[in-house]
Amino acid sequence: MFLQIHTLTSYAAALLNRDDAGLAKRLPFGNAERMRVSSQCLKKHWRDDFHRALNLPGGIRSRLFFEREILARVVSAGVADAVARKLTEGLLKRLVQGGQDKDNPLRLKQPVLFGKPEADYLVSLLTECAASDADPVKLLDERLKAEKGNLQAMWKASGVNLVSGVEGAMFGRFVTSDILARTDAAVHVAHAFTVHALNTEIDYFTVVDDLKEADEDAGAAHAGDMELGAGLFYGYVVVDLPLLLANLCGCDPVQWREQPPEALHDARAVLERLVQAIATVSPGAKLGSTAPYARAELVLLETGASQPRTLANAYLQALKPQGNALQQAVDALGRHLAALDGMYGRDEQRFVASTQNTDQLADIARAPLKDSLSAALDALFGAA
Repeated sequence: MFLQIHTLTSYAAALLNRDDAGLAKRLPFGNAERMRVSSQCLKKHWRDDFHRALNLPGGIRSRLFFEREILARVVSAGVADAVARKLTEGLLKRLVQGGQDKDNPLRLKQPVLFGKPEADYLVSLLTECAASDADPVKLLDERLKAEKGNLQAMWKASGVNLVSGVEGAMFGRFVTSDILARTDAAVHVAHAFTVHALNTEIDYFTVVDDLKEADEDAGAAHAGDMELGAGLFYGYVVVDLPLLLANLCGCDPVQWREQPPEALHDARAVLERLVQAIATVSPGAKLGSTAPYARAELVLLETGASQPRTLANAYLQALKPQGNALQQAVDALGRHLAALDGMYGRDEQRFVASTQNTDQLADIARAPLKDSLSAALDALFGAA
């Protein structure tokens, strides 16, 4: 079972996502170059929203996880600093093989996502080893070797769920470790791009020195520039519901229909917040100088068991906005969807919320986002 989320969102005078040169990210697609917002950028802003809105364990993405989270908490629990350091170094070495910074054995070479339940469990594991009469480092090594291949069994035995946090459950976690649990992404996010050709300009700005006397040298104290662009972006996200449930509660994806009501409730809450975030949370650099806050003008939701497919090709030929550009984009989406249905048939249930006329989206009743989302989730979870 999949939930597909298609959006159209318009931004004016913004620099939503910059490249290494400080310019708007770009994408060659079809017959034109487009402005782009990377999936990493989108997910970062959505994750921040989840932390504020969901009563579910979050995650910690950092190179400093062992140094400032694990070590600090183990020392705070009363373990001597020297013992805590040896245990934490041993833990890092075993969990992330080859991942230690050569100049600091308590620091990772690159950021890794760890869940807060995972952090709690690892702190308790080191604290227990330190309190033993046996050699604490040797005891830790034995306990990790006993579960070599995956720590999931240890976490389950301790009643720990959602090990890598809600972010890991949704967006996955890749680790090259024979002990840490790898989590496959249940939410797949495409790079958003403009439905029309790239259209930007360089904004030249100056800063005036307020303390400069009138008779001193004329001119600005500082001058700079940045690239700005306006655009209507198509976004696409897919959620694999069985995998999301498996990541949230540690169950077998094949048995997702058999999960208890509380697990289904958590999954539904995650999806509600995800769709709300996609529709209302804006990415953006230069927040203070562009206020790039916008809400989606169209949200199309599809539920079903068929293989997902993007509707990006509705804009393979870049639109040349004339009159109501939003309506033009909605109509193009509807025509492309009808063409796909004509070729493959229609297996999905569809729900739409839009500020525009949706007559081209045939046989899809338009409703406020709250109602369309509720109906889509009813259809999705009704299969359970």
